[in-house]
Amino acid sequence: MVSTPDPSLNLVTRDTRSDWVRLRTLLVLRWLAVLGQTIAVVIASFYLGLRVELGLCFLAIGASVISNLIAMTIFPENQRLSDRDAMLTLLFDLTQLSFLLFLTGGLNNPFALLILAPVTISATALTLRSTLFLGAAAIVLITGLAFLYTPLRTAEGTILELPPIFVFGFWIAIVIGIVFLSAYARRITRETHSMSQALLATQMALAREQKLTDLGGVVAAAAHELGTPLATIKLVSTELAEELADRPELHEDAELIREQADRCRDILRSMGQAGKDDLHMRSAPFGAVIREAAEPHEDRGIAIHYEFTPGDDAPEGQPIIRRKPEIIHGLRNLVQNAVDFADGQVWIEGGWGAGAIRLRVVDDGEGFPPDLLGRLGDPFLSRRSRPRAELRPGYEGMGLGLFIAKTLLERSGAEVTFQNASDPFLAAEDKGERRGAVVEVTWPHQSIGLPAEEASGPLGENQPISV
Repeated sequence: MVSTPDPSLNLVTRDTRSDWVRLRTLLVLRWLAVLGQTIAVVIASFYLGLRVELGLCFLAIGASVISNLIAMTIFPENQRLSDRDAMLTLLFDLTQLSFLLFLTGGLNNPFALLILAPVTISATALTLRSTLFLGAAAIVLITGLAFLYTPLRTAEGTILELPPIFVFGFWIAIVIGIVFLSAYARRITRETHSMSQALLATQMALAREQKLTDLGGVVAAAAHELGTPLATIKLVSTELAEELADRPELHEDAELIREQADRCRDILRSMGQAGKDDLHMRSAPFGAVIREAAEPHEDRGIAIHYEFTPGDDAPEGQPIIRRKPEIIHGLRNLVQNAVDFADGQVWIEGGWGAGAIRLRVVDDGEGFPPDLLGRLGDPFLSRRSRPRAELRPGYEGMGLGLFIAKTLLERSGAEVTFQNASDPFLAAEDKGERRGAVVEVTWPHQSIGLPAEEASGPLGENQPISV
């Protein structure tokens, strides 16, 4: 049976950027801009003695102050802006700054570099469409300021202007800065966001596996704890049904039934409060854990072969390992990936010895694309050797499964490597049977294996699950 995709993962596979920015964040940045603009205008006019249109400059600064006050009055502090509203807010800041630069020398003003700020903010928080729009608007405005501006004059009337070649160079630098910084900031933000989404998906997958493990432990504990009293109740009730009518001496058996019923009640009450941790569910032979992880994919039309062999000078018996949810879910994802891309067979090879426990998953598919081998295990890697959406409806080829598997297994202490079993440029008849992708997982024995005394000793009584 093919497992259906978890609908909750849709929350982490979308790349929307709506409601990312709080209005308060932009208002604080605007207050800082107002403070800096006011100080710059005052120093230029009263300390440096430049002729500045103070009225128009403070009118532009006042527009920012008024817009901030209106926004603070109308909207709550925790208001989050839609993509469109945030873009319009940054466009206002861009226009206001351009107007100030128009009044104070255009590209001859060194503060023209600040035109990069709104576009960079957009690249980190808004959609690509909004960033392209703001970037284009910034380039248009900075180009206009290269030709249309109010010259800066000293108190004596001397015009302060850079040579045309410097103005052109400054324009080129700002345009390149807009393009480069926007692309750089957006790429870094996308990778950070993708990693956050993938880690959230990993936590969701691990939480789901932990719940299943806990549920299995509770069920096993119920069967383990209730087995003896229920068997006693069945035996005594059978005897009573046959003999109580004419054997009053069976009164003691009736008393025993009541005692056992009370015991069952106490057990159920204990399990209802917190459950019990069945120690039989906490560890298992290495092969049993591997088979448990692969079991959901055994009836999908792909033959899965298991091979467990000890290494040189290693004991014949399989090591007893800790049955951790991250190990089971990580291995399950690796097997699922192999089955998804196999032509007909998957080999799961286990080995142990020399202080390590090893697992190798091989399929007979086309293998990993050579150009992607170095990136496997990164979140949202979008392709493998061929699409398989038609074979598994709902399959998302985003690399999320491999990322989850690698992250969970590394969390358990494993080292995970990806490679191909054969050269992808060889002819099909020369590749051999095990010719597809290979995933190798290696744990130090102390990471997941039980010490010899614990593996061979008695488990002891079940303990309450800690909550």
